[in-house]
Amino acid sequence: MNALRAVTLHPGDVVLGLRGDRLETLLGSCVAIVLTDPRRTVGAMCHFVYTRPCAQAPAILPTAQADHALQSMAQLLQVRGILVPLCEAYVIGGGNMFPEMVSGVRVGDDNAQWALRALAAQGVRVLSTDVGGPVYRRLRWTVGPQAPQIEAVPL
Repeated sequence: MNALRAVTLHPGDVVLGLRGDRLETLLGSCVAIVLTDPRRTVGAMCHFVYTRPCAQAPAILPTAQADHALQSMAQLLQVRGILVPLCEAYVIGGGNMFPEMVSGVRVGDDNAQWALRALAAQGVRVLSTDVGGPVYRRLRWTVGPQAPQIEAVPL
């Protein structure tokens, strides 16, 4: 029998957990996607940032990290016989870390919108979102029937 794990994700990380494993991360403008099978026996989590191309940084690939994270999650789940379109998702993060400095479209908003569009394109049902606002979020999820626990920490 496998020992239960506790995994802390950092930006760019992707992990697969089995029932009882604890996955957690701290999010600012980054976003975490949690994908799980409807029976909640397996779950995958990623922590990513989507970077919109701009004139000041044209060499940046707009969705390289975000796309890679979602593809990695799909591969990890597929090894367990779970296809992404059959999964359910939670989308968390995308906070505005500098509300007094940034107006208009914010990095956190872009991150959250990218995640929702990417999941919709794959036919994934999003069970809930907790995105935006001037907060950090601490996300903890024990793979199983309960929803992820989200603690908003004001700036």
